[in-house]
Amino acid sequence: MIAKEQIADQFRALQLAICEGLEDLDQGGSFQEDPWTLHTGGGGKTRVILGHHIEKGGVNFSAVWGPASDKLQKMLGKQGDTFFATGVSIVLHARSPHVPIIHMNVRYFEMGDDIWWFGGGIDVTPHYINSDQAKSFHQLMKDTCDKTDSSFYLKFKSWADDYFYLKHRQETRGIGGIFFDRLSTDEQDISKDQLFNFVMDVGNAFLPAYQIFFTPNFEKPVTDHEKEWQLYRRGRYAEFNLVWDRGTRFGLETGGRTESILMSLPPECIWQYNRDIPADSPEGKSQALLKKGIDWL
Repeated sequence: MIAKEQIADQFRALQLAICEGLEDLDQGGSFQEDPWTLHTGGGGKTRVILGHHIEKGGVNFSAVWGPASDKLQKMLGKQGDTFFATGVSIVLHARSPHVPIIHMNVRYFEMGDDIWWFGGGIDVTPHYINSDQAKSFHQLMKDTCDKTDSSFYLKFKSWADDYFYLKHRQETRGIGGIFFDRLSTDEQDISKDQLFNFVMDVGNAFLPAYQIFFTPNFEKPVTDHEKEWQLYRRGRYAEFNLVWDRGTRFGLETGGRTESILMSLPPECIWQYNRDIPADSPEGKSQALLKKGIDWL
C-alpha cells in the first residue's frame, strides 16, 4: 500500500511536469519558485508565472504536518492528535478574456494513525462560455473518471456543481468539472493504490484540459469591452475563494504561507454596483449558463 512519503514525491513530480508544460504554452514566461516551511513541520514550493499569455498562474506543492488543533479537528469533523497533508493546487488567469480561469487540486490527508483520504478535481471558469469547448472538457473529465469507476463522473460532476457555487449570487462559478473529497476505502470498493492512481490521472489530465480552451483562444482579438467583462467576472472568482473555499480556510487555519494560499486570486478585478447585463448579449448568454445541472455532454 502506497505510503504518504511516496504520494508526496509523486505530487512534487507532478508540479514540475505541469510547470514545464505551461511554460511551453505561454511561449515566453517562466516560473519563479519560492520554498517555504511550516512551523509545525514540512513546507512547500510555490511556483508562480507572470507570463506572456498567462497573466498570473500559480502551481503550488506542499507537504505539511503537525499537531491537529481542536479547531482543525472540528472543521474536518475528524479526531486525531496529528495531521499530514500533501497536494498540488493550481489556478491560472490568462490575459485573454477568451481563455477561462482554470483550477485544479489533488491532495492527500492523514489524521492520527488510521484516518486518511484523497480529494481534488478540476473546474473551469470561462468569462465567455463556448458550449463545444465545454463539451470537450467534460468528455475528458468523464474519460478520466471512467478509467477507474464509471460512476465517478456523474457523482463528481454534481459535487462540483454544488461546491463551486456562489450561494450569495445563486450562480455557479463556471461550467464546473469534477470535485471529490474524503475518498477512502471506507466508502469505495477500491484499494488505496487504485484511488491514488485515479488522483494522479486527474492531475495528468490538467494540461490536456487547459489546452482545450487555451489553444483555440489565446490569440483571438480582444476588445476593451471584453477585457472589462473579464475583470468583472474575475471579481466573482475572488468572492468564491475568499468566502466559500474550504481549502483557503484550511491553509489559513494550519498557519500556511499566506502568499501561497492567496495565489489563486486574480491579478486585477472589478466590482460594479447592480450591473445591467442584457440577456441577448454574449455576456448575458454566458451568464445564463451559470447554473447547476447542465448536461454538457
